[in-house]
Amino acid sequence: MAVAVVEERQLLKALRWYDGFVVALANPGFLIGSLGYSIGALGGWGAMTLWAISMVIGTFSNWIYSETAAMFPDKPGGIALYAHEGWRKYFTLVGPVATFGYWFAWSTVLSIFGLIIGSLIQTRWAPGQTWSWQPFSTAPHIGLPHVIAIIAIVAVWFFNIFGIKPAVWVGYVTGAMLMIPLAVFIIVPYFTGDWHSSNLHWTFSGPWGGWKLAIVYLYIMGWSSYGVETCATFAPEYKDTVRDTTLALRSAALFSLAVYVLLPLGITGAIGEKAAVSDPVSFYVPAFEKIVGGWASGVMVVLLIASLLLSMNTATADGSRALYGIARDDMTVKQLFHLSRFHVPARAMTLDMLMNIILVLLVGNTLSILVAGNLGYVSALTGFLLLRKDRPHWPRPIKLPSIWVPIAGLVAAANLVFIVIGASSSDLTGYGGTKETWIGVGVLAFSIVLFVYRRVVQDKKPLAFREDVPATPTEEEAGLPAT
Repeated sequence: MAVAVVEERQLLKALRWYDGFVVALANPGFLIGSLGYSIGALGGWGAMTLWAISMVIGTFSNWIYSETAAMFPDKPGGIALYAHEGWRKYFTLVGPVATFGYWFAWSTVLSIFGLIIGSLIQTRWAPGQTWSWQPFSTAPHIGLPHVIAIIAIVAVWFFNIFGIKPAVWVGYVTGAMLMIPLAVFIIVPYFTGDWHSSNLHWTFSGPWGGWKLAIVYLYIMGWSSYGVETCATFAPEYKDTVRDTTLALRSAALFSLAVYVLLPLGITGAIGEKAAVSDPVSFYVPAFEKIVGGWASGVMVVLLIASLLLSMNTATADGSRALYGIARDDMTVKQLFHLSRFHVPARAMTLDMLMNIILVLLVGNTLSILVAGNLGYVSALTGFLLLRKDRPHWPRPIKLPSIWVPIAGLVAAANLVFIVIGASSSDLTGYGGTKETWIGVGVLAFSIVLFVYRRVVQDKKPLAFREDVPATPTEEEAGLPAT
């Protein structure tokens, strides 16, 4: 009798909900990475309003994900796996596209924030190091920020390959450091007298009376604000899967909602909008200098860099588990369904690292990378709706009130509008266009190629575009011991 070969190692159940909350502190870092661009384009009031709207959507989504995460306590890889479960009855290709898009959006955090760290270091400590090198005519000019970005990417990979606990401790240290610059930007300006409402304006302009630009930015902002769902990626690694996953998702969402409203308000009211217009990546340096003085600005930049490293640390952990979960569910090459002796998906982490080094060298601009990654960030809300319809008898340790079904439908429809208009009009931001859009399309197309290869070549199964789904889970899927 043939015996299936399965992965012998398992992800360790070593986390509590507060560990997940700390991992999700990456979200303020995501805001830091994009805030300058939005202030420059939308004005202080406009940026604050759109960030608040985007984070409210992210908070609603996190409440919904608590139900689907509890339904599939054995699934690593996050919300895209829940989308796959909902859609595979109707069209199996939704799964690989959704999951690869999700992975790519998370993975590109490494290149985005590596470049921001490099720009901050150059602006604060090495302004004279303006040398650059262009390997070929269509590549960006490679300078000191790119070299620093690659070093940061490799360093974060190094911390993560030794297990989840070292990665979480990095999160605790950098998360504690993050609290200081957040307090400086959110609280201190009101006590020093630096905050003035006259520094904030509405500067919407362009097609549709500025509304098209607003929608494009809501598309881009979703990459940042929706990322608070990262807590769900670690569901199989929580000691109490249902309770810890739920508390992590909801507490992280509420904290991020407060930061996403107060940070744009505080920093723009303190220094105005011109600094963000002139340098949307490194405008935090003059902001620190104005609020706390030149003597402390260097320390504050170090703390800000720590927060960005926290985001990179989370992205490495999340993106690698997404790839592992995709392979585990037979949607990409089986070689990625592998855990190292430290019980982490080290192969997937290494793939993430190499891909981001290539992005740093070939794409270069931070928001351009973001736009390329966000094209594939497909919401799992439609999966929630389909699971409610098709699997009414599936155990739901957390079942939301029925009002959440139309809420999920409205949010999914809004996200569809953001994706269609945003992906086709990203050039309105000035930091992305046809090349970046085609990068995203290419990644999603490649996901289908790998899906077909896995099913037909590696698993030697006929390619099916629809699959039968069970009405209730197996003992393994329910997270119960086999009998």
